[in-house]
Amino acid sequence: MDILSITSSDDRWEKVSQYAQNCSWRAGRSLSQKMSDHVFTGQERVIVALDGDDIAGYCTVTKSEYIPDLPYTPYIGYIFVDETYRGQRLSQKLIAYGISYLQAQGYQQVYLVSDHEGLYEKYGFKVIDRKMSPEGTLQKIYMRAI
Repeated sequence: MDILSITSSDDRWEKVSQYAQNCSWRAGRSLSQKMSDHVFTGQERVIVALDGDDIAGYCTVTKSEYIPDLPYTPYIGYIFVDETYRGQRLSQKLIAYGISYLQAQGYQQVYLVSDHEGLYEKYGFKVIDRKMSPEGTLQKIYMRAI
């Protein structure tokens, strides 16, 4: 399993975008649209897990999140693991790769937005805030020192 970060200049960009568009997770379509619209700039990246030529999962590293006016940065988001690869700690590996990348960029903490309960805590994240999403759901803002 290889994990790497990509930008729009990478040959894999379109393949990952198409995979996100067609994956079982509804939010994948949002990621695919953002990739098509080239909204990732500067140090922002899509991180992809590859099993040979097959996409096993992905996440993003971004400056902001979909909830407006959050005072935190940077974020790991869009964490998705293909059903075939679940149970292999791939989420943990994707998050670890994102954290390592952000640490190399000089960041001392990372944030994550989710409504999941008990998932990200096992990766060292702590809830520091709660905000309503544009869709009207209460989301937890997690932080982890890196």
